[in-house]
Amino acid sequence: MKDASVQAVRARFSGALLREGAEGYDTARKVWNGAIDRKPALIARCTGPSDVVEAVRFAREQDLPISVKGGGHAVAGHAVGQGAVMIDLSLMREVSVDPAAKTARAAGGTIWSDVDRATQAVGLATVGGIVSHTGVGGLTLGGGIGHLMRSFGLTVDNLKAIELVTPEGRQIRADAGNETELFWGLRGGGGNFGIATAFEFELHPLGPIVLSGVIAWPLERAREVLAVVRQLQAEGPDELGLTVSMRKAPPIPFWRAEQYLQPAILVIATWTGTSCPTKGHKASRPRTAGPRSNDLSR
Repeated sequence: MKDASVQAVRARFSGALLREGAEGYDTARKVWNGAIDRKPALIARCTGPSDVVEAVRFAREQDLPISVKGGGHAVAGHAVGQGAVMIDLSLMREVSVDPAAKTARAAGGTIWSDVDRATQAVGLATVGGIVSHTGVGGLTLGGGIGHLMRSFGLTVDNLKAIELVTPEGRQIRADAGNETELFWGLRGGGGNFGIATAFEFELHPLGPIVLSGVIAWPLERAREVLAVVRQLQAEGPDELGLTVSMRKAPPIPFWRAEQYLQPAILVIATWTGTSCPTKGHKASRPRTAGPRSNDLSR
């Protein structure tokens, strides 16, 4: 890249353009996976769609590859491209909620805690990720699974529209009545159709108090636990969402100290029904799997 070319786009760019050695460059190129250590040729920290347009056009003019950082959560670190123009959306985290229409609009750099915080303020929710720091963009463009999916479907089932910048640098909106083929592809087809600058979601009444929690067993009980979970998935009510994780027990205050980092199977149960919580509590307990190490359902 020539300095003159960077200076030319800088005059039209509202955010920050960072090259190696600049203040903030090393912080901006970090992602959730700390093993990723790639160095983009330029980091474009966008503040809005017009910045994204400028960054895309610049990369085309310079014949440079593009990577896109939303939440930066993907373990493969696709957000950071070696020698690329890294389009960083992490400053674009605005969320607006229309309680009457039961919709939310989230900017391209939001993470799910941003969306949940805004929607739960009015007792609404949509299907977000399993953890709160996942990026809205990456999860949605990949289809999207979350704790509420048994009741409300995948994240893309709740997606009403996407605003994006195309590879040619055009701003468009894709929804059920506009750019329909593109909208079909965006709903789970991955992240290579354009750069999503905003998402619009359908919301559902839920919360802010929800019956949910983690139930844990030693990992050697996995066969028994999974058999019961499979039965519950087939026969249980749609209001009961179950997520299974096999991992070392995290060192958090809810576990006893002797259980820290011990192999465990965790079942995260979430009840979305409007009926008496007692029903949900009963349905969410796979008791036939035997004694539990921990039962944190509340």
